[in-house]
Amino acid sequence: MEEIKNVNLTQLKPFKNHPFSVNFDKDFIELMKSIDKEGVIVPLLARPNPNGEGYELISGHRRKMVCEELGIEEIPVVIREMNDEQAIIAMVDINLMQREKIKLSEKAFALKMKLEAMSRQGQRSDLTSGQVDQKLKNRDVKTYEIEIEKKDNEELVFRNSEKTTNSYSSRKELAMQIGESERQIQRYIRLTNLIPQILEMVDAERIAFTVAVELSYLKETEQYELYAVMDLEQCTPSLTQAHRMKMSSQSGNLDMDNIYCILEEEKPNQKEKIKIPADLLEEFFPENFTEKQKIGLIKKLVEEWYIEQNEIDIKLSKR
Repeated sequence: MEEIKNVNLTQLKPFKNHPFSVNFDKDFIELMKSIDKEGVIVPLLARPNPNGEGYELISGHRRKMVCEELGIEEIPVVIREMNDEQAIIAMVDINLMQREKIKLSEKAFALKMKLEAMSRQGQRSDLTSGQVDQKLKNRDVKTYEIEIEKKDNEELVFRNSEKTTNSYSSRKELAMQIGESERQIQRYIRLTNLIPQILEMVDAERIAFTVAVELSYLKETEQYELYAVMDLEQCTPSLTQAHRMKMSSQSGNLDMDNIYCILEEEKPNQKEKIKIPADLLEEFFPENFTEKQKIGLIKKLVEEWYIEQNEIDIKLSKR
C-alpha cells in the first residue's frame, strides 16, 4: 500500500544508520539549481516512522537537504508500507544505482546492511556479519526486487516485485545483483571492521583496498597502535607488510614494537622520502585538493625553482 502526499520536511526522519553521506559538491549544486527552477519533480520515498511520529526517509536525503538549503518546507513523498528488511534493501539498491561516486566505506557498510537484511528475510536469526558464508538451504525464501527509473538527477521508485526460491544463499544472491564475486563481497564487508581513522585513510586512497582488507583482521587495539605509528612516521604498509601484521596478530605477537619493525623494512623500490608536516602547508592548498594533487603541485613548483636556479647559475658563469 502506498500514497503520494506533500510532507513537511520536519516530518521526515533520516534512515537509521544510513551509510551514505551527502556532500556539498558539484552534483549537489546542480541539483539545487534544478530544484530551485523546477521544484522537486520526482517524489522522495519514505515509510511510516516505526519509532514514532512522521516518516522514515528511505530515498531522497540529498533532495531533502537541498530543499532545506532553499527554504522549501513541503515536498512530495511516496509513502509506502515496508518492513525493516524491505526498507534497507530499497535504500541500499537505490543509492548504489543513483550515486556515481561512492566511498569504499559507504559501499562496505551498505553491502553489510543489505546482506544482513536479505539473511533475515530468509528467517535465519543466527546469520551475522562474521558468518556470511552460511547458506539458507531447503526452504522457500521470499526476496524483493526494486524497479527504478533514473530521471533528472533523481530516482523514481515504482514497486517491489516478489520472487521465491527453494535453495538460497544470501551472499550469492547479492553478488549476482551487484555484479561482483562472492569473495569480493566478503572483502568489502571486512572493511567494516576497521577503526574510523584507518577507514578514512582508505577512503582518501592513502591505503589500498587490498591492504585495508588485510589490516581489517587486526584487533581494534592493534589498529590504533598501527595508526599511531603511521601518523608518527608518515608511512603506510605495503600488502606484504599488512599480511605480516595480520599473521603476527593471529599468533598473538603483534605489538607496537613489532609494528615498527615491520614498517621499517624496506619496501620494493623504496626510496628516501622527505617528510613535511601536513599542517605546515595546508593553508596554501584549495580545500578540495587531494593528496595526489598536493604532491603534484609541490613537485611542479620545485621543478620550476630548479630550472630558475640553473638559469641564474648559467648567467653568473658567463660574467
